[in-house]
Amino acid sequence: MSVETGLYGIAILGLLLILRVPVALALIAVSFGGIAVLIGLRPAVGIVTSTPYSFVASWTMSAVPMFLLMGFVCFHAGLTANLFTAAKAVLHRVPGGLAISSIFACTGFAAVSGSSIACAAAMGRIAIPEMVEAGYRPSFAAGALAAGGTIGALIPPSILMIVYGVFAETSITQVFIGGIGVGLLTALSYCLVVFALCWLRPDIVPRRLHHDAEAGSALAALIRIWPLGLLVLLVFGGLFSGYFTATEAGAVGAGGAVILSAVTGRLDRRVIRISLLETLSTCASLFIIGIGASMFTRFLGITGLSGFLGSFVSDADLGYGALMTIIVVIYLALGMFMEPFGAMLVTLPVILPVLKSEGISLVWFGVLVVKLLEIGMITPPVGLNVFVIKNVAARYVSVVDVFKGVTPFILADLVVVVATITFPALALALPQWLAQ
Repeated sequence: MSVETGLYGIAILGLLLILRVPVALALIAVSFGGIAVLIGLRPAVGIVTSTPYSFVASWTMSAVPMFLLMGFVCFHAGLTANLFTAAKAVLHRVPGGLAISSIFACTGFAAVSGSSIACAAAMGRIAIPEMVEAGYRPSFAAGALAAGGTIGALIPPSILMIVYGVFAETSITQVFIGGIGVGLLTALSYCLVVFALCWLRPDIVPRRLHHDAEAGSALAALIRIWPLGLLVLLVFGGLFSGYFTATEAGAVGAGGAVILSAVTGRLDRRVIRISLLETLSTCASLFIIGIGASMFTRFLGITGLSGFLGSFVSDADLGYGALMTIIVVIYLALGMFMEPFGAMLVTLPVILPVLKSEGISLVWFGVLVVKLLEIGMITPPVGLNVFVIKNVAARYVSVVDVFKGVTPFILADLVVVVATITFPALALALPQWLAQ
């Protein structure tokens, strides 16, 4: 074992990432080179050839393409198209109702998507033009949708949570359930931001109530989203009751999305083709990063660095608050420059042994790390949701405008992070209650 080799490996990995080498290639190159130096070229080649199959052939990982397919079919078949209309019909009399409707629509979309980018893009196209027309400042409207999209990774099914559960070897279902509390708290905090600006800055969020013709029948609007409601009830009712595993829930969700799209007359060859292609391309990019991270975990295990860091933290007696502060700063910093999957899979091999040595719940940490990574989706300079929203609303805003618009929502996110760290029950109470 060579702790020094492990430290050199992390330093080289950091340098490669700074040089914009793709995360997967950086992880694989550092792992292969490090293992070759430590135990020889032949074992390194053996790990390179065996790891892709052992990672992708995992039964649990099959939930990823299933949930992705469910989300893409629902989106391209138009099952999610009426979410904003339904939320608006219910909330149109509330001050700031359009912004709050967009946040709730993002929350609903999250229940079948698992992707914050897809969530932001889908809802942004629909909601931003209406909000601007109603008198909302364009930068705020765009910021609200960019931030609302981050709920997509917190409300199950979350692809980030599935991958985390596989690497942390913890219950994906429990992480899913824990994400509900923090996801709903996030949505509530965003609504409070809207209310505050509505009363303090009516030039940004107009106070007047909206009486659209579309908002006349809330019941009719809600009826139009019945396929989506039925799908969510089927998948998560079975998952949280213990009748389905996460993998089985994904299969049921994908099959249910196809059947409901066909029943409503919205399934055609184009929907099937584009949904399958997007599922395959997304899985390919996720899995290659996962393979690299799996190799990196083996490399660190061989060096003994994981055990060394766990012992170091225990001996240093940092305390819960100091340790969490360090972890939060690391993830917020990485989130400014890396996409969530890369940031998570680069760090988990180092951080998980430390958490285990400190006796910290891996279910709770899974929810926290996803929340931290999603903040990175709206922070400069590489906030992916911000660029997605800029593309779908280019006629209204610039990138700088969107970053200005998300600022109050980032502050709300930081409050949610502090609350989650201070009160772990926010993420653990519901899983523990359902486990009884």
